[in-house]
Amino acid sequence: MVARFERASEWEVIARDLPELDITDPSSVRDLVRAHSPRWVVNTAAMTQVDDCETAEAQARAVNAKAVGCLAEVCTETNGTLVHLSTDYVFDGRSSRPYVETDEPNPISVYGRTKLLGEQYARSARRHLVIRTAWMYGPGGRNFVETILGRAASGAPLRVVNDQFGSPTHASDVAECVERLMRLDAEGVFHVTNGGEATWHELACRAIALAGLDAAVEPVTSEMYVTPAARPRYSVLDCGKYVALTGHQPREWDAALSEYVRDRRVS
Repeated sequence: MVARFERASEWEVIARDLPELDITDPSSVRDLVRAHSPRWVVNTAAMTQVDDCETAEAQARAVNAKAVGCLAEVCTETNGTLVHLSTDYVFDGRSSRPYVETDEPNPISVYGRTKLLGEQYARSARRHLVIRTAWMYGPGGRNFVETILGRAASGAPLRVVNDQFGSPTHASDVAECVERLMRLDAEGVFHVTNGGEATWHELACRAIALAGLDAAVEPVTSEMYVTPAARPRYSVLDCGKYVALTGHQPREWDAALSEYVRDRRVS
């Protein structure tokens, strides 16, 4: 996200991360925002380890929710717009069609519940832009694609669920979509993902093939691969509202994944 905005000359970017800034420290957050009074405050901070959230609910709530409330308050005070990234996991996965922004959230995990609470805090800001995305991966951090490719390269056995559906999404594409919305001075809630849908198993197999690795991936059901946190079975997001406003259609997930795997091999 930061890299994209820094490449564009019209944005003056002030970026902070741990340990320089702790998002759960209200005084530090307020002091930073008040010192610069930015037009836009983009919050990408989150506790995204879904299973860990189940046993660290207080921490998840502090990062995913309470910190957003502080940002909403100071953005309202300084007349800035709070841009907040949220997740498909605010839905329960019982839908038979892609979720639209007006569908009623019903999270089934601590992660989903704290992210939904964060959305509610964000929407209390006088101006806000909430972006729900899904199954995101990108350079510089832990993500499903990197985990799978690392295990495949090491020869470790791979068992991946094949009955949970979503839209794998490249972080750089989310950054592009966020910037497009900001340029239009957009407000409200928007769904932003790469196009199409896949299961985790399909994503794993495609990533391994693109990387030129020889590794078998055993498809399993959610009942066979029990995790501490429940996951939605179907959490595909409908991005029609975003497309209608911006005129921009995000690329298909396979094209985005192909670029990501190619770039990581080059680097």
